[in-house]
Amino acid sequence: MTPELFKYLLTGFFIFLTFYLSWIGMKKTKDMKGYAIGNKDMSPYLIGITMAASISSTATFVINPGFVYNHGLSAYVHYAIAASSGILAAFILLTKGFRAMGEKAGSLTIPDWIFHRYGNRGLSLFFALINLLSITFVVLILVGCSIMMSSLFGIDQKMALTITLLFVFSYVLMGGTYAHAYTNTFQGIMMLGIALFLFVHGLKYFDGGFFNALESVSPNYAKVFNPDSVLYYDFFSVFVSGFIITFALMLQPHILTKVLYIKKNEDVNKFIGTTVVVGTCFALILFVGFYAKISGLEIPRQDAVVAHYINAEFSVSTWGPYLLTFISISLLAAGMSTLDGILVSLSAMVVHDIYRPLKGSKSYDPNKALKLSRYVLVAVGLFSYALAYNPPKLVGLFAQKGIYGLGAASLVPILFGVLYKRDLPLWIVWSAALIGLFGHLSLNLIFGVINPAVSSSYAILMSLGFTLAALTLKSVVFKKATA
Repeated sequence: MTPELFKYLLTGFFIFLTFYLSWIGMKKTKDMKGYAIGNKDMSPYLIGITMAASISSTATFVINPGFVYNHGLSAYVHYAIAASSGILAAFILLTKGFRAMGEKAGSLTIPDWIFHRYGNRGLSLFFALINLLSITFVVLILVGCSIMMSSLFGIDQKMALTITLLFVFSYVLMGGTYAHAYTNTFQGIMMLGIALFLFVHGLKYFDGGFFNALESVSPNYAKVFNPDSVLYYDFFSVFVSGFIITFALMLQPHILTKVLYIKKNEDVNKFIGTTVVVGTCFALILFVGFYAKISGLEIPRQDAVVAHYINAEFSVSTWGPYLLTFISISLLAAGMSTLDGILVSLSAMVVHDIYRPLKGSKSYDPNKALKLSRYVLVAVGLFSYALAYNPPKLVGLFAQKGIYGLGAASLVPILFGVLYKRDLPLWIVWSAALIGLFGHLSLNLIFGVINPAVSSSYAILMSLGFTLAALTLKSVVFKKATA
């Protein structure tokens, strides 16, 4: 079998299996609840793989190794150690409480959960609107997938972008959450195999020792705090910001709402364990950034590091082209595994949390909600396609500006909503959310804080500080009034 024939047969099998799993999902999707969170009949292990695949998307598999390539050990520590710690902390602190409250209220989305927790439709509507910032991450994934597809099939990147969009949107349109979960499990298994393979295959570059290999690039490349880097240069930018913003990113709608798929409390630990183990293996793909740099590859475009590396490594041997095809399709699967989750959550939110409240309960027809969510999905696709057609130079930073703002705004309302058992005054919640969102945007876009993780972390700390101070003041005033 020729490499070219193998490439098209494997691609055809991937497409067939994806659509088959989506068709199974479509048969289970009968209403808006089934579309948004399923019918609570999925295995916790399946949900855990789905969660890990949603977290470890194109950013982890295609974009972030480019940061490691350019900035060295400091970038790796930021994404692999600090960020992983943030993920684990968020799961331990929030999963059970968020699920219990969502289960009791019958919540379908993050804004819906916020409405039931705080009883304010305006706050819920605000979060539904700012969750549209997730579109910046959709753009990142579309660009990353188009780069991989262009490299694999030798086609124009804009053509690859169009094909990616049509493929992903078509199978998500079919089955909603079930299509997302079933295809993510299949895609996640592919991603797991490739992450482990690329990690082990590249260990040859560390024959002289890990730090010696990094120092062969430059002494600062091997430092945890890289003085040559404008992004990862001190304890806060490497550790603190990585932990804080990743903790906050676990509150995104396509991530946190997955705990609502779980049926029983005893399944939560199985879900968390699966997510952590699989996600840790996925993070090994970041070593590709080291391997590409140490091997001497000169790659001017940061988001193309992975594509260049696997081409250089596997295109010359007789079996290399076959392996290259499988790796490339697995990397495409990595992007699609997050993209489909974001699309499901966005379309569900627009219908359930924007259209429904504005339309009014008397005029809202639940029988038409599922159909409308699919129309919204098409609209989101076209808008994202327009942005991705001529993307910014550093699409990774572009996505971080938007998605990190969402995380900064969400942290206090969800964290305190779960952990603070008493009533939280609405003015505190509103203020904290606005401080998080506009604090991040102001620091990043106006005051020159280049790293979005740093600007959003500062904004989150300001939001947390304000909330704690306001609650303390409220408590003091209450005690004086009742004295």
